[in-house]
Amino acid sequence: MNKIRKGDEIIVLTGRDKGKRGVVALRKDETHLVVEGINLVKKHVKPNPMKGTTGGIVEKAMPIHQSNVAVFNAATGKGDRVGIKLQADGKHVRVFKSSGAEVKTA
Repeated sequence: MNKIRKGDEIIVLTGRDKGKRGVVALRKDETHLVVEGINLVKKHVKPNPMKGTTGGIVEKAMPIHQSNVAVFNAATGKGDRVGIKLQADGKHVRVFKSSGAEVKTA
């Protein structure tokens, strides 16, 4: 079970975007995720008349390693680690390590 999922609000812990918050757009693979507005790079794109795209310089969000982000805890206003708790009905639930409160997906 992934501790960081699509739709979670995260905060960046290290790197040039340290302190910025964003929402996970997609999980690229087991360890990398793409976050809206984080790790933006400028990409030079050629025009493609077959697809109807114009050329130029586009800003694109690149993947970031999950160890460099933490799930944002709105109650404390900080990033927090996530654990997995087994409920009485056998269901797995993600909880914040500091408070034990359940993680709500945005």
